[in-house]
Amino acid sequence: MIATWIWVLIPLAAIGVKGFRSWLTLKERQLEAQSQQTAETTAQYAAHTERLEQRVRVLERIITDKGVALSDEIEKLRDAPLN
Repeated sequence: MIATWIWVLIPLAAIGVKGFRSWLTLKERQLEAQSQQTAETTAQYAAHTERLEQRVRVLERIITDKGVALSDEIEKLRDAPLN
């Protein structure tokens, strides 16, 4: 009885293995696509962060430059005679 079922189970197992391999291939492709999308998103975030850092540098330069000029103006007003 078991010998009869073995001849049926062997082809079924082969079909099952082929289906499993196809499923694994599909999952592999999905992971590759997701990985590529994640890499693109990461690159976009990095570029955005770089732009923001550049803007902050410009703002810091403006603030510090104006801070020195403002300090000089305050000192000039202190030194100016009162009318």
